[in-house]
Amino acid sequence: MTKQLDATGLQCPLPVLRIRKFLQGLESGDRLTVIADDPVAAIDVPHFCSEQGHALIAVSEIESGIRFEIQKK
Repeated sequence: MTKQLDATGLQCPLPVLRIRKFLQGLESGDRLTVIADDPVAAIDVPHFCSEQGHALIAVSEIESGIRFEIQKK
C-alpha cells in the first residue's frame, strides 16, 4: 500500500517529525510518498531513513519541491 504525505510549507524539523508519526501507522513494507519544499529536507529525510532502517526508494525534484519515496522497514 502507498500513502501520501504533503509536508509543503513545513520547516525543519517538522517534515521528519510528520514522516515519523505517519510511518507509525503503516505496516512493514508499506510505502509513503512525501512532498516537501524545505531545502533542508533533502538532507534530513535521507538521514532519518538511514537511522531508522527505512528504505529510501527514490528522491526526485519536482516543481513544488522534493518527492521522497520511502518504504517502511
